[in-house]
Amino acid sequence: MKDREYLISQSPWKALVAFSLPMMLGNLFQQLYTMTDSVIVGRYVGEDALAAVGASYSLTSVFIAVAIGGGVGGGVLVSRAFGSRDYDDMKEAVSTSLVAFLALSILMAAFGYLLSQDIMRALNTPADILDDAVLYLRIYFLGLPFLFMYNILSSTFNALGRSRIPLYFLVFSSLLNVVLDLFMVAVFDMGIAGAAWATLIAQGLSACLSFIVLLRVLSSFDGRASRLFDMATSLRMVRLAIPSILQQSTVSIGMMLVQSVVNGFGSQVLAGYSAGMRLENIATVPMVSIGNAMSSYTAQNLGAGRQDRVVKGYRASYAMVLFFALVIMLVFELAPTSLVGMFIGADGTASAYATGTSYLRFMGWFFAIIGFKMATDGLLRGSGDIRVFTLANIVNLTTRVVFSFLLAPVVGVAIVWYIVPVGWLLNWGISLTGYLGGVWKKSM
Repeated sequence: MKDREYLISQSPWKALVAFSLPMMLGNLFQQLYTMTDSVIVGRYVGEDALAAVGASYSLTSVFIAVAIGGGVGGGVLVSRAFGSRDYDDMKEAVSTSLVAFLALSILMAAFGYLLSQDIMRALNTPADILDDAVLYLRIYFLGLPFLFMYNILSSTFNALGRSRIPLYFLVFSSLLNVVLDLFMVAVFDMGIAGAAWATLIAQGLSACLSFIVLLRVLSSFDGRASRLFDMATSLRMVRLAIPSILQQSTVSIGMMLVQSVVNGFGSQVLAGYSAGMRLENIATVPMVSIGNAMSSYTAQNLGAGRQDRVVKGYRASYAMVLFFALVIMLVFELAPTSLVGMFIGADGTASAYATGTSYLRFMGWFFAIIGFKMATDGLLRGSGDIRVFTLANIVNLTTRVVFSFLLAPVVGVAIVWYIVPVGWLLNWGISLTGYLGGVWKKSM
């Protein structure tokens, strides 16, 4: 039992490190899905193909954010029940989250598939890459239920303190995705469609295997869910999931809306921007993982009546953020051209390289801000304090979108990334004010 409850029994620093590191590795491998598609497509098909995947990615990131946010929202209920050792409610929360969000994913997949072309046109996708972008997106939507299923399962494992299990499956599915990508794109010359099918197959198999393992894990706990789906539990889950989705999708929604601004500068600039954006997403993995770890850590400790441990854990999370931010800054400042070159290759245009390297050199200085934001948001989310949390993320999103649309025609495409740290800083400031106000202590 003590091993299961290490988030509420071990020292805050040790507990957060032990919980978040496997999650970081898992999230890194999850990023390999889209990064592998981009690298292999960019290398073997060409710069226009990389731009097409990049144009699709801004939209797919929104759906990924909904899946992750929904999973984290459900995971809060699982964590609370687990922390209080109410295993009947814990199992009911697991089954309810799976049923609710899988139903949602099917509806979203149908909507996305039918409207893919209209959406990409609305995002001002360059005409020379529109067909490829729509093709990639439609295949992606076919696999959306697997994406949701996997992320709900992953959040459930994390809520139970079993963060290593999602890591193992992500390693397996990511490596499988690389192999399938190489065969379908480089060997069988299936182009963008091959990359999309490789992702669907790898993610679908991983989701199914994860479900089997979850059933075995749940069987080790006493108790039984009284029903497969409970409406009251679902409504509580939605209440937590909506702000979680907003937090997780703030960057993604902003990216999608701003994408239309970048698209207006042509496919070469879009290719460089896509490379920089992929690398930024990888760099934010430690920060997102720390935030998600704080969510489960806060929920379990508040469930156990240990507010003092939440404060200590919050302080430890800031130290972790500073360490990773320093590493990211050094990498982005010392090797931006080599990093962008992984995606574009030797045949990449000067415009694509200039865009990608400028993106990385600027963004490298500001990752501590998003780390502090994620840690604070994670604490508020885990406590169920959703008002300040929601406001902070809306301000972040609005700032990025409004200034990008207004200033890009005057300043140029660089304003798209110049404004990002401003949104992060405003988000962190509002969330920190909410934390210092102490409302989160009463949210349980």
